[in-house]
Amino acid sequence: MADSSSRAGERYSTEEITEYLDRLHASHDAGLAAAFAAPELNQMPAIQLGQSEARLVELLLKIAGARKVVEVGTLAGYSAIRLARSLPEGGRVWTIEYDPRHAEVARASVAAAGLSARVEVLVGAGVAVLPTLESKGPFDAMFIDADKENYDAYGRWAAKHLRPGGLLLADNAYFFGRLMSDEPGAKAMRRFHQEAVQAFDTVCVPTPDGLLLGLKT
Repeated sequence: MADSSSRAGERYSTEEITEYLDRLHASHDAGLAAAFAAPELNQMPAIQLGQSEARLVELLLKIAGARKVVEVGTLAGYSAIRLARSLPEGGRVWTIEYDPRHAEVARASVAAAGLSARVEVLVGAGVAVLPTLESKGPFDAMFIDADKENYDAYGRWAAKHLRPGGLLLADNAYFFGRLMSDEPGAKAMRRFHQEAVQAFDTVCVPTPDGLLLGLKT
């Protein structure tokens, strides 16, 4: 039987299809909805993962059996919630946010989702905070969605501190369509890609702005 909402013979826009599939496969409960809306409500940039991208990251961590996860770039906590929900009992997410005000919003989002015991929000620059976590490794996964000029440094840290078989995930791998430009961020992103293929089995998933997926060899 055909879906009763279909319009026979008509073509649907990509936006209509995406919205339908987001609702079907990556729906939000109250905790996720609040975290997703938090940037706009708190005068923060609304640059979090899309619904289906975040759900993809969550499922990949489940498949990998991840227990210890590092995130660089917390924003309002939406992706941290998805990461934390992928983990088994006793799992842990350490998420790093540069802006103290954003970190407070993220802590509130995580608390509202009932995940404060599983997620620790750390404040500071990623390159400065990551060394403080090294004693807790090796880690099962790392998700990067932060300052693009340091993606190459974050990738090197992941290569050293993820376990064999661990996952590296990085959003904005297309650098907003400017990957081949001469901008410092583009150069760092290209180094990130080039170095990732040396330490990981990799693919760049064609999400709206590219999602690098690497399996630590």
